[in-house]
Amino acid sequence: MKTALAFAALATLPCAPLAALPPPADAPPIAVKAARLLDVKSGRYVDRAVVVVRGEVIEAVGTEVPAGARVIDLGDRTLLPGLIDTHTHVLLQGDATQAEYEEQILKEYPAHRVARAVRALKIALEHGFTGMRDLETEGASYDDVALRDAVNEKVIPGPRLQVAGPALSTTGTYPILHFRPDWKFPVGVQTCDGADGCRRAVREQLSYGTDWVKVYANTGGLHTTPDGYIDSPPNWTREELAAVVSEAHARGSKVAAHATSDTGARIAVEAGVDSIEHGDSIRPELAREMARKGIFLSPTLTVTTYVAEPRAKEGRRIWAEIPKSHARSIANCRRAGVRIAFGTDAGGFPWTEINQAREFEHEVRVGMSPLEAVRSATTVAAELLGLGGKIGVVEKGAWADLVAVPGDPLKDVAVLSRVDFVMKAGEVVRAPVP
Repeated sequence: MKTALAFAALATLPCAPLAALPPPADAPPIAVKAARLLDVKSGRYVDRAVVVVRGEVIEAVGTEVPAGARVIDLGDRTLLPGLIDTHTHVLLQGDATQAEYEEQILKEYPAHRVARAVRALKIALEHGFTGMRDLETEGASYDDVALRDAVNEKVIPGPRLQVAGPALSTTGTYPILHFRPDWKFPVGVQTCDGADGCRRAVREQLSYGTDWVKVYANTGGLHTTPDGYIDSPPNWTREELAAVVSEAHARGSKVAAHATSDTGARIAVEAGVDSIEHGDSIRPELAREMARKGIFLSPTLTVTTYVAEPRAKEGRRIWAEIPKSHARSIANCRRAGVRIAFGTDAGGFPWTEINQAREFEHEVRVGMSPLEAVRSATTVAAELLGLGGKIGVVEKGAWADLVAVPGDPLKDVAVLSRVDFVMKAGEVVRAPVP
């Protein structure tokens, strides 16, 4: 896949954190010790675990410390792979209300937005998220591409990033709308119309170095259906959305679709997108089709919970109903065998107020087991990003991304909000206070 190759290519650059200059031949390995290691594939613990790291790669996993190794002893903690959030917006800082959104898009200077994004990346990394997919910049052009590259060059700290640039939608379907027609305002997305226009937009975006294409399958006009789901008009014709997906796939890129309504999800699945974002309204038959096609769901429960009340209070009462439909939709997807990838929509809520890891608690609340929740942010998320076996696991040959927490995440996923050790690419980012 293009995304996997892009990450691998970075490893050849001297400045990239995926593989900076190799350590001297006589440099000692690092042995990370903990009371237990969660093998996320088997769901079992390895007691008295030792993970041996050489350079940026895991050299061995066992229970013995090799001679001459530098030891990091984490005591009575649980080791896990670095966590992965597959739906974030580092260039947003909370948009529960229309006023908050317009303030950032219309008034905040671009450099200020980037500065706050740098802070968001540091927060995410220190919370244990060593990998993220950032799904569109909301009026900030291709600044996410620049931030990804700055992380890779070690200019700023942050997770490994895959980015989408500006999302795509059609004319008149995405904020900011209804301002003076003789003035030009940022609209939060790149607009394209007609199949040819959509192909041109995809080509343009990929030329700027994006990893993903994101589309808004639906936005306005949300309403409840008689059977308790959510629907709306679509943003696209079938021909337009098919053109986006086929053009992206032809060029080795994947497509993520914001789909919060039944119609939005249906046209996105029909077009063959690679992931459904939010998925607030997915009936059983559509869930089965997603499973058949191998389409992932990134449910973003944290943001759904966060925005429901303030949006309902400002007059968009449908948002008070969405959490119930959302929970049903996730249950339908689990029964159908849809792969659920951890996604929070961080940036839709303030990075400084809520730890992304709260998503684990929401996942368990709607019926996922703690192990399912952990896998959603490790092995499943890695598969979605095309990096299975490289991230999301602790095993020989994988990149050395590790986190540790006090307690047992299979008994209480809330401990994942208390990460106090983070290693990314063999470098310690955060360590417990002695």
